[in-house]
Amino acid sequence: MTNLILAAIAALVVGIVIGVLVSRSGQTTNLRQRRVEQQIEELRSEYTRYQAQVNEHFMESAHLLRRFNDAYRDVNLHMARGANRLCNDEEWMDELERETARARLEDVREDGVEPPRDYAPKAGPEDKGTLAEDFGLKKGDKSSTSKA
Repeated sequence: MTNLILAAIAALVVGIVIGVLVSRSGQTTNLRQRRVEQQIEELRSEYTRYQAQVNEHFMESAHLLRRFNDAYRDVNLHMARGANRLCNDEEWMDELERETARARLEDVREDGVEPPRDYAPKAGPEDKGTLAEDFGLKKGDKSSTSKA
């Protein structure tokens, strides 16, 4: 009977040890999982801050460029008014008017990029442009376009 009691006590001790080990491994897994979740949350907040900084940078850049363009336009207008008042040279006045017109065009297209064309410009004055009805057709092919 004592052997049976000793076996039961040994089984109880082994069970307690196994239970403690399983419990600690589960806690370690939970602890690791919480650390990973915390790192993920920190990275998300850091990314959100970075996005906000990028947005703020480009908004301020756009504002500064707009102010720069306005200042350039004001200086150009000031020079044009001064030239109108102070200069009598016709050639100078024509050049100034061309420059003022160019500045106005740049104001319309702030990025200075010409929009893409849906046609190719003429190579010379005698050439037909790509918008001509018979562009790219041979002389005998003209009747085929009237069928369409």
